[in-house]
Amino acid sequence: MVDVKKWPVFSLLSPQELQSICQACVFSTTATEAIYVTKDNDVFALGVNCSSNLGIGDGQNITIPKKIDVLCGKKIISLSYGSGPHILLATKDGETYSWGLNSSCQLGNGATGPATLPFLVSSMFYNKKAVEVACGSSHSMILTTDGEVYSWGSNNCGQIGSASTINQATPRRITHSLENKKVINIACGQVFTMAVTDNGEVFGWGNNSNGQLGTGIIGNHLIPSRLTALQGICILRIVCGYAHTLALTDEGLLYAWGANAAGQLGFGNKTNQMLPVLIVFKKERIVEIAACHPTSTSAAKTHSGQVYMWGQCRGQSVVAPRLTHFSCTDDVFACFASPAVTWRPLCKEQDDHLTVAQSVHKEFDSVETSDLKFFVEGKYIHVHKAILKIRCEHFRTMFQSYWSEDEKEVIEIDQFSYPVYRAFLEYLYTDSVNLPPEDAIGLLDLATSYCERKVKKLCQEIIKRGITVENAFLLLSTAVQYDAKNLEEFCFNFCVNHLTAVTNTDAFWQMDGNLLKEVIGKASKCRAFRN
Repeated sequence: MVDVKKWPVFSLLSPQELQSICQACVFSTTATEAIYVTKDNDVFALGVNCSSNLGIGDGQNITIPKKIDVLCGKKIISLSYGSGPHILLATKDGETYSWGLNSSCQLGNGATGPATLPFLVSSMFYNKKAVEVACGSSHSMILTTDGEVYSWGSNNCGQIGSASTINQATPRRITHSLENKKVINIACGQVFTMAVTDNGEVFGWGNNSNGQLGTGIIGNHLIPSRLTALQGICILRIVCGYAHTLALTDEGLLYAWGANAAGQLGFGNKTNQMLPVLIVFKKERIVEIAACHPTSTSAAKTHSGQVYMWGQCRGQSVVAPRLTHFSCTDDVFACFASPAVTWRPLCKEQDDHLTVAQSVHKEFDSVETSDLKFFVEGKYIHVHKAILKIRCEHFRTMFQSYWSEDEKEVIEIDQFSYPVYRAFLEYLYTDSVNLPPEDAIGLLDLATSYCERKVKKLCQEIIKRGITVENAFLLLSTAVQYDAKNLEEFCFNFCVNHLTAVTNTDAFWQMDGNLLKEVIGKASKCRAFRN
């Protein structure tokens, strides 16, 4: 099963329908449209359909999945979407289909009218077989089995590489600098295109107002231009955001260039870069890079399975790679990108290369493989007794033959809330905690009871990040209650630094009398009260 539950559009599906998905793509400016493929190789559309680009023949919204009949039975190997919007996909047999809006000729059928049903494009470029497709806002690209690149659609900035700025209504092969070159990877930004050849060279063309082509100069390129700054460096793969580019080398290094207003280049500031810049990951080898043209979000995965994100994340600018608790780059875009689209089609085959840690994480709360359930506040949490015994001394002791819990299939918990207990159990599978500060207080209580020092430390870090004037005294009281010295000192210093504001909150006046005296005494020694 492909994990699509993080994308809201799939909340319309039943558990059985979710179980059947083996490929999926979420798109549109609001991330409310989706196409998915089932284990039976049927293709369905789902979601808002205001632009008639779901490929079902009409503009009706789809709350109940509807088959795209012409695509059923065809194995999809590559799928891309333009924010125009339009869809382009390639099948295992090398066929290429497109549909959607067509005001800039982006569908490649020689016309400008929209297509509400998928039609075969590949017959229009001499029956060449496609292995990869890519879409910009309103232009389309195809990479063929013999390494040739075909393009069509909007060309106001030269993004289809035809040496002019005239839109192209049908597929045409790009030659010029790519003549006699075998291309192995293509990617599109909003109005520009990048390509990688089999010897690791990188070419770019189209809009270059932010340096996104990496050629070192500002100004559009109407034909493919080689990035000489990467000469001698073998590039394996390119991905493009709205106006920035990421490149992965054969040594696992990451280069970035282009627009950087949201920190999407990841080198610590918001300055655009016209030439490739190396992003340092503390000796970590990068194995996957992620970006897509509707967003200014970037992500990368290391050889050890760690996932980093940077750029525009939930409307905030993250200017340097930040370690996440995710196991795949897809989750970054589901949870932090705007819009929350998929940067690539989700695919079951990605599970083939999971690490041991990722495989264990994947089975948390799995109905299929669990052998024990916790019942908390009316909800079940499915777990594996062996994992709990291995990871937690509390459970190792509990599941002894002379304890009644060892014989139970369901254990009821009434000391802690559902979010808190679920977060703790998930920590045993992932080594990470993801809770708001208010719930982290409850987990701090649990960690203290179960003698889990690492969880206690993680909770303290979450609470620190969530401290505000309104909750500072509450968090200070919590730190004192659970003997969290480091957190206590942090909260105390925060209160002293914002003393006037925090003393005007309700939490200050509800504070325990002895603790209040202690705080006032310590604050006085710190010279917080001055004439």
